Amino acid sequence: MSNYIRIERIPYEEPYHVQLVWNVSNSSVSTCFEYYDKADSLKEIAGGLENFPRHSSDVFLYEIGSEKPEDNFAYYFRLRAFTTDSRGSSALQIRFSNNRDLPYREIVEFCIEAEPAAINRLGKLFREFSNLNQEYMAWSDTESFIGRKYEYI
Repeated sequence: MSNYIRIERIPYEEPYHVQLVWNVSNSSVSTCFEYYDKADSLKEIAGGLENFPRHSSDVFLYEIGSEKPEDNFAYYFRLRAFTTDSRGSSALQIRFSNNRDLPYREIVEFCIEAEPAAINRLGKLFREFSNLNQEYMAWSDTESFIGRKYEYI
């Protein structure tokens, strides 16, 4: 297993909303989750990652939903890019909660360490994915793919 982010876009009220299925791994933990979001969120994520980091303590944060019960959200998702040292080493934090009551609650959180150039490449992939012309994107430390899910090997 390696570090990867694979996202399948399922058409849903496009061009305004998207349904995204994420399959993510950091080599020791992997998970799959699904959520709905504004289609513009893909451009927002792209913008945050394409030029990351801008300085040694840069942080990009994308969140949707809330984990607070009083906010009454169906789920919570966080994608956070941050530097891990003054030399610019970086990581991506993934957190997802389905916000269900016990015993059905599912929460996953982990980080993927990645070089800034790989995070920038992920941002460019999100930028292309935001055009809503392709249904699948795959990213790892060393490669990127965008196209149809069955084309990805």
